Amino acid sequence: MNFIILLITFILMEGATWFIHKYIMHGLLWVLHHDHHDHSTEGSFEKNDYFFVIFALPAIALIYFGSLNQFNYLFYIGLAITLYGMAYFFVHDIFIHQRFKYLANTQNPYLLAIRRAHKQHHKHLGKEEGECFGFLYVPMKYFKMYYKKNK
Repeated sequence: MNFIILLITFILMEGATWFIHKYIMHGLLWVLHHDHHDHSTEGSFEKNDYFFVIFALPAIALIYFGSLNQFNYLFYIGLAITLYGMAYFFVHDIFIHQRFKYLANTQNPYLLAIRRAHKQHHKHLGKEEGECFGFLYVPMKYFKMYYKKNK
């Protein structure tokens, strides 16, 4: 049952990510997210990086309180959020934005589609008129672009 909770929470995080990205990061908290689009920050870190802390706090609290009671469901929800955050870091920051040169020359259609969808998201420098707000879900049109090339 704990694995089911973890898996369902991880999957639901994609919807939460889409909603948070579209309506909060491109809305009320654009002040923290805009430098990720216009690259106005010098150095390795952006204001956008504060979102890692903002999203880590509830996960830490869930893991902590869930561990107090014999690792109840709260622990596994927090663990799933943490795992999703780790996946986000590796795919978004390392793979897509190449903060570290890793998988830069991949030919994997899914990874190329993720990169392309994210590039489409970043073509809009303002907070309006965005697209592709999700993370692991790739609209089929991007996946098809690269799947056909690699067959």
